Amino acid sequence: KRLDRKNPDQEIEAEMLKVREKHKDYGCLRMTNELRNRGFSINKKKVQRLIKKLGIKVTTYTRKSRRYNSYRGQVGAVAKNRIHRRFYTSICHQKITTDTTEFKYHEVDDKGIIRQKKLYLDPFMDMF
Repeated sequence: KRLDRKNPDQEIEAEMLKVREKHKDYGCLRMTNELRNRGFSINKKKVQRLIKKLGIKVTTYTRKSRRYNSYRGQVGAVAKNRIHRRFYTSICHQKITTDTTEFKYHEVDDKGIIRQKKLYLDPFMDMF
């Protein structure tokens, strides 16, 4: 029954091929906007289906991964490991550990502008 039907999207497909000849790097969203500018009332999903059907996928560029990575490699000199996980000591002030913590807080200045400031906490702990 459905085989003898005409293709209802024939006009849209022809227009999509014309757009592709002129703009080779138009993807789904740009193609949808261009077809709407040319007077077609069409959905993005339908354009996706027709692009897949016609095989006119864009291959000129790929989306790069923009995942943030703050790793900068080894920064500064690494001190020798003199403790070797022997944290117990019987002598006071022989083994002292420390850790630095950064706190961010907001402060209103004289002009009423909120400024972000930093506060550092450096506790020292004797392993005795």
